[in-house]
Amino acid sequence: MDTAALARKHLDRQVAALRQPGLVPRPPRGWVRAIRDALGMTTTQLAERMDVSQPRVTDIEKREVQDALTLATLRKAAEALDCTLVYALVPNQPLEDAVRARAEAIADARLARVEHTMRLEDQAVPAAYLAAERERLVAQILQEGPRGFWDPT
Repeated sequence: MDTAALARKHLDRQVAALRQPGLVPRPPRGWVRAIRDALGMTTTQLAERMDVSQPRVTDIEKREVQDALTLATLRKAAEALDCTLVYALVPNQPLEDAVRARAEAIADARLARVEHTMRLEDQAVPAAYLAAERERLVAQILQEGPRGFWDPT
């Protein structure tokens, strides 16, 4: 097993619990505002804890909802609210599946060119042969590794 495959398996295990749709959706007014309100804290009080101006807190809350807030600012707000910022990218599918799907797409693109040419020459290939060749090509692409793997097909 290559190191990339091992890394994929490790990451898939780590994010498996997070891969539940709608696990914890962001509140409509953002996390900073929701937690601040739940704590009964004013924007002035949060501003003091963050060592920023009150209008800056209002701007932070607005920008969070707009997805325009930096992680550094969000971390600072979290610390001022006695929270821990949790940051993760959660793949929509297991990474092994994503890599296999990409290898299949590359194989399909390569086979489509050959199959088209052969059909034009009235030398159509039986479906069973194409399926076997596709699997062989997918295995070869996966074994060859990442060079050019994610380039457009």
